Amino acid sequence: MLLFVFLASPCSAVDILVVQSLQIKPYNDALQGFRSVCKTRMNKLVSSELGDQDIAGKVRKIKPDLILAIGMDALAKLRGIKDVPIVYLMVLNPQTLIQDNANVTGVSMNIAPERQLSQLRQILPQVKKIALFFDPAKSGNYVAKAYNAAAIMGIELLAKGVHNPRDAVAAIDALKGKADALWLLPDTTVVNPATIDLLLLSTLEKKIPVLTFSDKYVEKGALMSFEVDSEEAGKQAGDMANRILAGAAVQSIEKEDAHGGILTVNLIVAKKLGISINGNVIRHARIIR
Repeated sequence: MLLFVFLASPCSAVDILVVQSLQIKPYNDALQGFRSVCKTRMNKLVSSELGDQDIAGKVRKIKPDLILAIGMDALAKLRGIKDVPIVYLMVLNPQTLIQDNANVTGVSMNIAPERQLSQLRQILPQVKKIALFFDPAKSGNYVAKAYNAAAIMGIELLAKGVHNPRDAVAAIDALKGKADALWLLPDTTVVNPATIDLLLLSTLEKKIPVLTFSDKYVEKGALMSFEVDSEEAGKQAGDMANRILAGAAVQSIEKEDAHGGILTVNLIVAKKLGISINGNVIRHARIIR
C-alpha cells in the first residue's frame, strides 16, 4: 500500500513529493529544516515501507513539480526519473549514484572539507600534516576537494587510497611520527564494524588524534567529530528547491556539501594525548568527560 502523508496546506499551487528512505530522526530533522525554508505543498512517500514496489512508477503517476530525495536508498530508486527536478539530501557520496544527471542537484551528507579542517585547527592549531585513508571509488571526489582546502590552509594532506578494510588498518602502523592527526571520512571501506575499534585503539596507542564524522566514534576513542547538522542541511536543500521552483535551471544550481556541523570533543582522550582544549571550543561543543 502506498504511504502518502499530507504535509502542508492544500491551497499552495506547487507540489513537492518527498521520497524518504526511512522514518528516522536525522531524516525527519532534515525534512523539518527543508520545510522551514521551502513553504509549499508537500506529500511524503517512505521507500522502506513500500518494499519492492516501483517507486519511480508511482512518481510518474503523481507528477510532482519537484522531488526531494532524503537518503541514499530514496535517491537510488529515483535514478530512472529524468524529466522532474530532483533535490537530494542526507546522501553520502551522491556522485556514485547520479553522475551527470542534468535534472539532479542537492546537498550531500559530507561536510565541506574546509569547515572540517577549520574545526580541527581550532583544537590542534599547530597541525601541519593530516593522514586520510579513502576508497577512490567512494570518496575520490571529496578527497580532491580536501586536497585543495588543505593546501589553502597550509596543511599537507597525506591521503592514501585503500581498496579493502585490511589496508586501512595496516596503514596505521606507518603514521607515527609522520602525521599530526588522522581524518576519518564516512567511507565504508575504511570505517566499518570490522575496522573501527582497531583503528581507534591503534591511533590512541600511537598518540595520534582522530577527527571523525560521528559522535559515536568520539565515545569510542576519537578526539573529536564534526557531523552533519541535519536540520541545517535541510535548509540548504530548501533554498535550492525554492530557486528551481522560481524558474532556475537545475544545471545552474551547483551540488553542495553540507554547511552546518555539530562538534563533539572527548576531553578524556584529549588528556591522554596531552592536548589542552581551548575554553571557547568547550563552550560551543558537545563534551564527553
